[in-house]
Amino acid sequence: MIMPLTSTRISPDWPCQVKTPGSYDWERSAAKWLRELVPARYAGYPVFIRQPVLLARHAQIQVQQEIRVARTALQTARADLPGLGLHEGVIEHTIKLYAAEVMQLQHIARSVRAVTQALVEANRQP
Repeated sequence: MIMPLTSTRISPDWPCQVKTPGSYDWERSAAKWLRELVPARYAGYPVFIRQPVLLARHAQIQVQQEIRVARTALQTARADLPGLGLHEGVIEHTIKLYAAEVMQLQHIARSVRAVTQALVEANRQP
């Protein structure tokens, strides 16, 4: 469904891989991007293919779970990693990696929310 461009405000978190809402084929670009965020088996389910807003919902849940995992890994790294025999430099590098991953996932979560909102609004158009 094509939405008028004048009614849509693009969030600063809008993913560059997704076309502007209301533009030609934007929902297809949104679905393609969302499929990359969920396990492949989910991306292939017919209901998610036919209903991008359901795919978006699942992507939101998936990304939130990944944030929880990355936070747990970050919070437990300093206590757990020395027991694995890892050198202090590797541990510090790993902690920085986990911290960066949490920030990246939080950005992706905001992007998924922006895309989800646009898909919901597109579905409500007459």
